[in-house]
Amino acid sequence: MEARLERLESRLAYQEDLLAELNAGVAALRETLDLQQGQLRLLWQQLQERDVREPRNPADEIPPHF
Repeated sequence: MEARLERLESRLAYQEDLLAELNAGVAALRETLDLQQGQLRLLWQQLQERDVREPRNPADEIPPHF
């Protein structure tokens, strides 16, 4: 019975460590996602502002078959 309890405690400790590691990974990915979303928003805004300042020339557009 004692050996079984020790194995369960060992497995629980391993799972707790793994859970903490996974949580840290998810938090890091969330930070990266937030940063990338901010960058994408900024790029989109810059593109929209550029289009307002410099209207597109139809001759510069890529044909639809490309």
